[in-house]
Amino acid sequence: MPKLLQNMQSQVPSIPYAGCLTQMYFFLFFGDLESFLLVAMAYDRYVAICFPLHYTTIMSPKLCFSLLMLSWVLTTFISLLHTLLMARLSFCADNVIPHFFCDMSALLKLACSDIQINEMVIFVLGGLIIFVPFLLISLSYAWIVSSILKVPSARGICKAFSTCGSHLSVVSLFYGTIIGLYLCPSANNSTVKETIMAVMYTVITP
Repeated sequence: MPKLLQNMQSQVPSIPYAGCLTQMYFFLFFGDLESFLLVAMAYDRYVAICFPLHYTTIMSPKLCFSLLMLSWVLTTFISLLHTLLMARLSFCADNVIPHFFCDMSALLKLACSDIQINEMVIFVLGGLIIFVPFLLISLSYAWIVSSILKVPSARGICKAFSTCGSHLSVVSLFYGTIIGLYLCPSANNSTVKETIMAVMYTVITP
């Protein structure tokens, strides 16, 4: 982030190769971590709405810590794997990244060596860290909606939906742009489109 802010003020923005890989690693780490935390938040809302009397028992500090550590370990492994696979690639002499940071999709377009392994890992791990969490979130909200519809009070229904509204907005924006950017072939996305989608899930989503 400091280097990004410095480049925004510079007439000739630049970043060393090691710094670019470091930036990519932390970007992937926090992005993947957000994906897992959104699942934990969805489960938290499911327990709060469907089992309010047992909330403190189910969502114990031990469970919360376990979910956090599991998310931390998985995101560390995934981010490190992507970074190591990127480090093995060779790049052309003059490299200008058509992006406002070292994004993985932008770097792959600059590679002169074979990127099939990178694309395969992106597709496989991307499916795991995007579709599996998204499926779990969808199931949580399906159970939430089913429980809400059984509430006789209209005020109670509105209160329950308002509790989940902000989280649903973030989920839709985050996963929608991620799926469109990383799980589609890189050749199908223009530079402007990729930059706009990256801004959507890095800057706009809280």
